[in-house]
Amino acid sequence: MAQEAAVAAPAAGHEDCLVIRGITVAYGDKVVLKDVDADVRRGQVIGVIGPNGGGKSTLLKAILGIAPVIAGKVMLFGRPASRMRSRIAYVPQREVIDWDFPVTVFDVVLMGRYPRTGWLRRPGKRDREVVERMIERVGLAPERDTQIGQLSGGQQQRAFIARALAQEADVLLLDEPLNGIDAGTQEVILAIIEEQRQAGKIVLLATHDLVSASCACDCLCCVNERMVSYGPVEETYTPENLADTYGGPVIMLGRSGVDEPVHTHHHGDHAHHHHAHENLGAEHD
Repeated sequence: MAQEAAVAAPAAGHEDCLVIRGITVAYGDKVVLKDVDADVRRGQVIGVIGPNGGGKSTLLKAILGIAPVIAGKVMLFGRPASRMRSRIAYVPQREVIDWDFPVTVFDVVLMGRYPRTGWLRRPGKRDREVVERMIERVGLAPERDTQIGQLSGGQQQRAFIARALAQEADVLLLDEPLNGIDAGTQEVILAIIEEQRQAGKIVLLATHDLVSASCACDCLCCVNERMVSYGPVEETYTPENLADTYGGPVIMLGRSGVDEPVHTHHHGDHAHHHHAHENLGAEHD
């Protein structure tokens, strides 16, 4: 966890933060996410949590500028985020990627350099050095020339994390990076998130893993078609707030990994039971 000072006060100015104001997203007549407000400063990791279809992926896409925002705005360092795309790196869910595409690990990670170099300029020496360093950082050096479809799920996730790192962006958007992967890869990703926080980057982590969210993040943004709450983990990781977010009782694990008897089950057919220690299925907003 970050020190308390990192989350004690809201962002004072817009120059050094990501500012989300009243974001509402709709596909046709269907509003899928509304009224999201948040200030995120450098060096903060924000956990975006909520039920399947609740808007986690949609929020990341709205920040990136690839969701149909019908109201509100997203500002990055005082400018519209849509003009700052090269400074935002995005790791989509593995389920949406075509793993049959004939590219190697090196090719995938090199794609992270294109927002800086442009698609028409040949990668230079420094670009290749950065790519090799990021491949090494995620532990994929032996698979450098392997086609991505031949990798395990964890290795595939590492490759796309390396691509995002190679972009050397200021903001990292991670959509369910911990879902359905091996424990070793989870540890690598969580370590990288902490490194990014220490380096003064902004990280948004959409996740079903409530324990990781509560331990790795400074703040939680709880969404269920609207923003239920946003604030420091100490204030938002509560049984009452999680029940409001998920529409039913939540089985919470303590942030030390010990069960807390903080909420009882409902036994009705429509109750939603979310086990904080499980990685549940992927969200498709």
